[in-house]
Parts: sequence; C-alpha cells; structure tokens
Amino acid sequence: MERSTVTRTSLPVSSRIFEEIGVTPQAGNLFHETAERLLAASEMVGLRHQQQIILAQPKSEVMVQFPVEMDDGAHRLFKGYRVQHSNALGPYLGGVRLAPRLSLDTVKGHAVLATLRASLVRVPFGGAFGGVKCNPRELSRNELMRLTRRYCSAISHQIGPAYDIIAPEAGTNGQVMAWFFDTLAQTTPEPSRQDQSRAVMGKPVELGGFSGRGKLVAAGVIAVLDEILGASMMELETARVSIVGFGQIGSAVAHALALRGARITAVLTSSAAIYEPGGIDVIALAEHRAQTGDIDGFSSATTILERDFWSAPGEICILCGDDGCLDITRAEMCRARVVVEVGGANITAGAEEVLVRQGIEIVPDVLAGAASDLASALEWREARLELNFRKQDLDIHIRKQMTLAARRVQVARARYECDMRTAAICTALERIGKIYDIRGVFP
Repeated sequence: MERSTVTRTSLPVSSRIFEEIGVTPQAGNLFHETAERLLAASEMVGLRHQQQIILAQPKSEVMVQFPVEMDDGAHRLFKGYRVQHSNALGPYLGGVRLAPRLSLDTVKGHAVLATLRASLVRVPFGGAFGGVKCNPRELSRNELMRLTRRYCSAISHQIGPAYDIIAPEAGTNGQVMAWFFDTLAQTTPEPSRQDQSRAVMGKPVELGGFSGRGKLVAAGVIAVLDEILGASMMELETARVSIVGFGQIGSAVAHALALRGARITAVLTSSAAIYEPGGIDVIALAEHRAQTGDIDGFSSATTILERDFWSAPGEICILCGDDGCLDITRAEMCRARVVVEVGGANITAGAEEVLVRQGIEIVPDVLAGAASDLASALEWREARLELNFRKQDLDIHIRKQMTLAARRVQVARARYECDMRTAAICTALERIGKIYDIRGVFP
C-alpha cells in the first residue's frame, strides 16, 4: 500500500497508548517527546500493540539520594538516576551524565534514545541511561571522587558486565570512569571482581579503555556525513562548518573535519563564541582550551556574540552541546544547509519544526550519535575476549558500521517517505520488532 508523505510534526500518535501507560504528553519534556516519536514510527512499521506498550515506557527506573562529604566537612545531598529502557537486544548499555539540569524524564528520554541507537547500528545491546544532578565544575577532585563512588555504590545492584554496562557522558572523563570501575570491583565478591572491567566503558588505556575514544566517534560522524552529503551533492572538502561544543567529542570532530579539508569557521561553547571565515586552527584552539579551560581569548579568531554564531554563513552545523542547545530562537537564525545532531537531544521539537520549514536537512542523534555506542560495544568485546584491537581496525569497523547505518536510514526514508529522524527510528524499530516476534513476551 502506498504511504503518504509524513514528517515528525504531522505523524499521528496513538492516544490510546499514552492513556494506557498514564502519560499526558507535555511540550519540552524529553521523555514525552521521544516516546511520541517512537510511537509514531511504530505505527508506520506496524509494531504489535504489546510491543508499543513495552517500548513506550522504561523497564526499570531507579532514583537514589545520597550524602557526600564536601571538602569543608559539610554534607550535601545529591540525587541520582539509572533508567533501563529495553534489553530485548541484549544487556543494557548507556551513559552516565553529571549535569546540573538532570531530571528523571530527561534520563528516561535518553534511555529510549540509547535503545534506538544500539538497534540502528546493530550492536547486541539494549538502552539505558543515568546520572547525578550536580555541577561537576563546582566540585573539587576529591568531592567528585566521593560523589562518583557514592552514586556507583547506590546503583551497583543494577550494574554488571552481562546486565547493564555504563558508558561516559557529559561531565565525566576517563578518571571518573576509573572510579566507577574501582568502586564496582571493591564492592563485588572476589570471583567476579575483575569482570567489572566489562561493566564500565570509557576507562583509561591503563585499565583497558581505548586511546582516543573521541577520534573513534569523530570517524563515525565523518562516515555518516560522507554518505548523507554524497546523496545531496555537497562536498565535505569545501564545506564551511560551525561547531557547538568543543569538549572531547566536539574537538575531535572538528579536527577530523579539518583533516578532510573542511573549514571550521565558528565554534560555540557555554561561555564564548569565536569566528574566523578563513578557518580556525583547531589544534591551536584545543591547546588554548587545555591551558585556559575555554575557547574565550583565542587570539587567532574573533570573539562574537552567540546570535552571530548562529547567523554565520556556512553549509554544516555540528551539535555536540547540551540538551536543547538548538531551540526555536536559534533555529530561526540558523543559516546552515545541514545540521548534525551528534549529542543526544540537541534539537528541541519546536526548533526542528523551524529547521524543516526552512529546508535545512537534519541528521538526527539516533544516527549521528551512534558512533559512541559502537565504541563502547568494541571496548566491551575487547575486555570480554581479552583481545587488543588495533586502532586502525577500530577506525575501519566504526566507519563501516556507521556507513551501513546511514544507508539503512536512507532506504527507510525512501520507503516510508518521511524525514531522516523518523526513518532512523523506523529502522531501529524494525529490528526490535523482529526480535520481539521471535522471543515473544513472557510468560
């Protein structure tokens, strides 16, 4: 039967499903918006009712509150979460975020996205997400260590190498993930202690992690861009690129793009924006950020206002920032031809409507952000098999899998006659639906 053209904003959502799970959709709520997209796509691919019900809600939600001793001797109470959405495809896998704006519904939304990303790139994992509501920049090293260990201890009954694997996210680094691993190892019975290395991804190289994890993610982003831009007759080598976020992932993507010949003309962080039409030296910028803590004051580019960043001319805008960093106001100023959502949930629903209306192509987080899931899956496999993958092999594998994922999305886009985000979700749900058809629903 011929399908009508559908966009994310016009997709019908089954109100019956929301009524059954007791959800009243609210604008700006990440979980509600993500569930709406999932249900709309599930109708398009023809998922069974019981499958829709299962996927519309997480399988498990854990919320913990715990005290942490601060350096001045006082104690502060922190709130943490771990949400497990689906393990139909395999053990849960998802990031841990340390951020001041973190809520249960935010975590639930990201857990759903983790399930979809894993399915899209064909890794044998389900989706989960967690974190602590805090500002890690305001914590000393010792305070951050105590917070990490206390949070890990509080959710440790949910974590395990064959059950739920945690991965790095915003606010964490290799040291934080090392504390996670050590805490799990110290609180696990002796025979299983070293197995906990497979329960924590993003560890330092000395503990079995990958060197240059950001570069692996960047390789995946480049592979997707090559596939998508090739279909639109745009060349990456001549593109002008602006980047939101210049942390581990953002700087790695910027460097990879520069190596391909693209001009990085503008960079925006939470505290500064810089512009150089001839192209920013991203290596020098990374060194400046390492020395000063931010991009502000970089002498080889002009400091500009944030609104001037969004209105700067260019072909591609890469989003590696916070949730909702591209909202309606910023979308109305955006002059890029392609917006790539590397971070999860960078684009608000309202902003996406504006971008679509302006004819701007959106490469969604379910596709562009999936390289991080591939990197975690490879690190887990290396620890499980006690192997040491060569960097070249890792890079080749991630490029290949991201290219295949992009092609699957393009095929689904033509089949369902929809936008790229809906096509990516449909592709992920097709695989999950087949697994449920085979496994059935217990009992």
